[in-house]
Amino acid sequence: MTMEYKLEVTTGNMTNAGTCDNIFVTLIGTEGKSERTELDSAGADFKTGMTGNYSVKTSLSLGKLLLVKVEKDPFLFLPEDEWYCSKVVVTPPEGEAILFPCYRWISRGELVELRGGRAMKGFEEDHPLLLDHRKKELIEKKSLYHWEVWDQKLPHRSNFKDVSELPAEVRFSLSKKMEILYTKAMIGAELMFKGLIVSTKDWEKIEDIKGIFWTKKTTVSEYVSEHWKEDDFYGYQFLNGVNPNVIKRCSELPPNFPVTEEMVKPFLAEGSSLQKEMEKGNIFLCDLNRMDGLSTQVYNGEPLHVTAGLCLLFSNPEKKLKPIAIQLHQQPSEQNPIFLPSDPETDWLLAKMFFKNADLMQHQSVYHFMNSHGLADVFTVATLRSFSVIHPLYKLLIPHVHYTLQINILGKKSIFGPDGIVSKSSLGLEGMTVLMRRAHSETTYSSLCLPENITARGLESIPNFYYRDDGLKLWNIINSFVKAVVEHYYPSDNEVCKDTELQEWISEIFTHGFLENKATGFPSGFQSVEEVIKFITMVIFTVTAQHAAVNTGQFDYYSWAPNGSLLLRKPPPTTKGQSSIKTILETLPNVGETVKFADVAWTLANKYTDMVPMGTYPEERFDEPAIKEMIKKFQAELSCLSEAITTRNSQLDLPYTYLNPAEIENSITI
Repeated sequence: MTMEYKLEVTTGNMTNAGTCDNIFVTLIGTEGKSERTELDSAGADFKTGMTGNYSVKTSLSLGKLLLVKVEKDPFLFLPEDEWYCSKVVVTPPEGEAILFPCYRWISRGELVELRGGRAMKGFEEDHPLLLDHRKKELIEKKSLYHWEVWDQKLPHRSNFKDVSELPAEVRFSLSKKMEILYTKAMIGAELMFKGLIVSTKDWEKIEDIKGIFWTKKTTVSEYVSEHWKEDDFYGYQFLNGVNPNVIKRCSELPPNFPVTEEMVKPFLAEGSSLQKEMEKGNIFLCDLNRMDGLSTQVYNGEPLHVTAGLCLLFSNPEKKLKPIAIQLHQQPSEQNPIFLPSDPETDWLLAKMFFKNADLMQHQSVYHFMNSHGLADVFTVATLRSFSVIHPLYKLLIPHVHYTLQINILGKKSIFGPDGIVSKSSLGLEGMTVLMRRAHSETTYSSLCLPENITARGLESIPNFYYRDDGLKLWNIINSFVKAVVEHYYPSDNEVCKDTELQEWISEIFTHGFLENKATGFPSGFQSVEEVIKFITMVIFTVTAQHAAVNTGQFDYYSWAPNGSLLLRKPPPTTKGQSSIKTILETLPNVGETVKFADVAWTLANKYTDMVPMGTYPEERFDEPAIKEMIKKFQAELSCLSEAITTRNSQLDLPYTYLNPAEIENSITI
């Protein structure tokens, strides 16, 4: 009697995913295996985006299907064309359809064995063939993905030096690669045509900076250029700009910040005092002490200046956060006065600019590069090394590490390379690296968990803090989804303890990400289901929402150099009443430097057409109906939040969009 196994084979829909080569499959089950069968039907096979229907016939039942072996051989003498196989669905004669996810490029002569069916933890494997297959798969993964220690005090990263070394399935699609190159080329051409990118001239007027681009403007960037001088907008950015991670509630002034009642009384509520406002919880502090003593770049033969300052802010009765005192260096002195809003306009503007310059360098190196891109690299390498593709947590995490290795390789060169944009900053590459080392030694597990972060900084009730409001809702939605998935596969703490792949994953993250520093509070192993849920929530939040919060608004806020620049050329003011608008123009980067910073900001914040929004999973990896329902619920909750944020934003003069789920990418890809 002949048994017929029906196959649906889907080719990816990305550019050049199809192939003209011959595709063969072999089905392997508990009772035997099929003949090596060529997949061939009437008409063209394996075109981009196509699902083809085929059958494999056997004389006897193969029993429970274990593996699908896929091979690709040349057709005549045509040149090699890689094939992107998305998935194979097999319907046995005696049972329901089984999903065999692939989602990888297959080269000529390559043999790929696909696992299918329910997600399985290692200790659940009960067939010798699958145990052996899983063991070989993990050995191969560890031989492919290695750790590189690029700095003894910073998170380790993948060993790949160039994009060409990456395995095909973790590389950008051709369309994304070409779109990024096109964007950079068009920006470069516009700036070169205008003669801006090579200009070493100073800006003659602040207003001239608006002419950098013909069309590249956003609603927010236009707002910034009009309102950058205003104190309430300056304060707003500590809450809802691109670095909402640095302020905290102040209940007692630091001893090195001798602000007096008389200094700030004019900027507080009538009849109030600094002490009363601190007791009410309305005074906030940003202390950039970790910037103190960092080496700086030499510019035109002179060292540049970076200010490790302190900024005191007041949340006033109109629910606006305003700076009320800025000291530009840690130790008070006659040459380090406390600047106030009542000082001459250009003195106060310069104080705010120097403070923002330091904040921006910390934002770029610590909160953007290290705590999102750097940690994402750690999560990605650990996931690719530690989990079998059939492991439930691999299936859960792999959409959130999509393209991350490639963008980080590119970032090593364009952002942190010898000629990268960081090397053009006031701190330069060496100073930024020391800053990251200091910050990483202070990074704690709770600081990456938003609910604990907000509580620790005393920011639970400050008004108009949209990053907090949207972020906490997102954290809870992610946590609810992760809890449902993890509890489905881990009904008890014992299941967690005996899952060797899971324990290896967290051990690698603890070792290579947090350098075995137990004081950070990061786990080196998991003892309970609850611990796994919290940690995976943090991972997904970090590579989706947190990255969006610190990346997406860079062009919005920093294409207008007076609002924030990585480079300031003149020393900060040491006395009051000596500055003018000319001082500000001489302090800002020159024309060519300004446009280079704006160019990078546009590239980093641009939306690309193959963006995968948060919670969208175009790759079908889970075969269990229960998990598919959990994903649908997750997506529905994200959609509801997106609608609520859109409604709220429609009533704001300056919308906060960075944590709208529809605007957040599912992984770090830019």
